[in-house]
Amino acid sequence: MQSKRKPTPGTNPQTRAGTSSRTLWQRQLRLGELLSPQSRLFNIKLQIVESEEYFSLPECHRDLSIGKLKNRLELFVGIPVNFQRIQYLDEADLEDESTLRKHEIVPGGTLTMRIWPEDSWGQLVAAAASGKVKKLQTVGVTQTSSFSTANSRLMTEEKRNDWLAHRAFVALFITAHRGHTRAVEYLLQNGADVKLKTPLGRTALHVAVTSGQVECISILLDSGARVSDEDNEGHNAVQLARLWKQRESERRLFRHRWMIRTVRSSQHQNIK
Repeated sequence: MQSKRKPTPGTNPQTRAGTSSRTLWQRQLRLGELLSPQSRLFNIKLQIVESEEYFSLPECHRDLSIGKLKNRLELFVGIPVNFQRIQYLDEADLEDESTLRKHEIVPGGTLTMRIWPEDSWGQLVAAAASGKVKKLQTVGVTQTSSFSTANSRLMTEEKRNDWLAHRAFVALFITAHRGHTRAVEYLLQNGADVKLKTPLGRTALHVAVTSGQVECISILLDSGARVSDEDNEGHNAVQLARLWKQRESERRLFRHRWMIRTVRSSQHQNIK
């Protein structure tokens, strides 16, 4: 088992098991995963192998499916759902349709998340989670990067550009979740698109909001991120801030909206 990486101040994944995360998981149960009186809620742990991070996941239940767990984890740990491989006890991937009950996952048990190995995505996830710009510069997150894989060397120039743009977005999503402001600024300065989304419709702004990374929220908004963009569940950034009890995130979003309205009102008055 890999050693636990020493967390940096203010970004300790273990802190995500506090009041706001507990409220979040309770909220998601209320939205459609109603439990029988006999069901018992419990915590489980998650280790992300590539980034050497540990998270505590509250309010789990035995009938929770792996697919719904992955949906939650996209915002809870900041890893896009299509990169997640969830395992328990061995290195066999758990099927999305299966449940915690089926795999006999016990309270306090540890799930493992691994990243799909193709195209060096695990290397990118590790670099983005670290927040170190020098590491990001080596994993293909800019259009001028010389980074390549066996797969990318077979691509047309257009396909390769799309591939690099997607890598930049994934890195932006992960760094925004962890509050790595320098890395976020570097990615945006080098063309990362704030409007791109995960398969579940989440943007980098969404994940910065739910993780309470107010500085990253400001940077993303200044770079053109849209507060009104909705995920596949119909939630925009303001709604996510409320659902996750992130009051500072919500205040920052409202301040941004107020500033836009003030500018538009001033422009309208000048036209008159």
